[in-house]
Amino acid sequence: MTRPGQPSPTGPTPAPHPDGTPIIEAVGVEKHFGSFHALRGVNLRVQRGEVVVIIGPSGSGKSTFIRTLNALDPHDAGSITVDGIPLNGKGNLDAIRREVGMVFQSFNLFPHLTVLENITLAPTRVRKVSRADAERRGLELLRRVGIEEQAHKYPAQLSGGQQQRVAIARALAMEPKVMLFDEPTSALDPEMIKEVLDVMKELARSGMTMLVVTHEMGFAREVADRVLFFDGGNIVEDTTPENFYLNPQHERARQFLSKILGH
Repeated sequence: MTRPGQPSPTGPTPAPHPDGTPIIEAVGVEKHFGSFHALRGVNLRVQRGEVVVIIGPSGSGKSTFIRTLNALDPHDAGSITVDGIPLNGKGNLDAIRREVGMVFQSFNLFPHLTVLENITLAPTRVRKVSRADAERRGLELLRRVGIEEQAHKYPAQLSGGQQQRVAIARALAMEPKVMLFDEPTSALDPEMIKEVLDVMKELARSGMTMLVVTHEMGFAREVADRVLFFDGGNIVEDTTPENFYLNPQHERARQFLSKILGH
């Protein structure tokens, strides 16, 4: 695991906070959906610049957990702090959502807006950026994700991989300090997965703090500083990719890897 201040295998790590404060800290996080106990006292600290890949079986709590980090699924107990801001009600919700970008598996683009309009909407309305500046930044981000030529098309005119790259650019337009990805390639055809993963790899190399729920094992091996394995609503392994794949400690993790990797 990359420690604060060490060079990351994925690129330069931003300098840690002077007092070592993590950018994300979750303590005893609980979540229920009716009688279903989705999260059971989850604890996690993420340092600036870390890339954390979260894996686990369906229903294990991994997507629910990252959705609690910006209150898309409000937690029922415990505490969550993002960049020093406690997530403790509506008062801080907007502040935290300005810090955290999120990319979903289903893109969630506005179909009646062009690609560029999708990207500039939040900066102009929430951050009060001028339209000219927002469009300039939007085109820069589209260039970064490799689809600048699609700026004036509508989402329905794009492939799934292109739409997901627009969704990444849209999240980046708000200049977040943390990026959350909830199975960003699971809705894509196999030939489109690589183009999205390549954008995410570049983002990781740039030093962005990232939490990624995915089953893309190659991405985890290449990019992650840490792998978290969720089972039964909690983190049962938190280790380096190498340790996880070569020597998983938890029987449930061994079973999961056997199914995923076919051995």
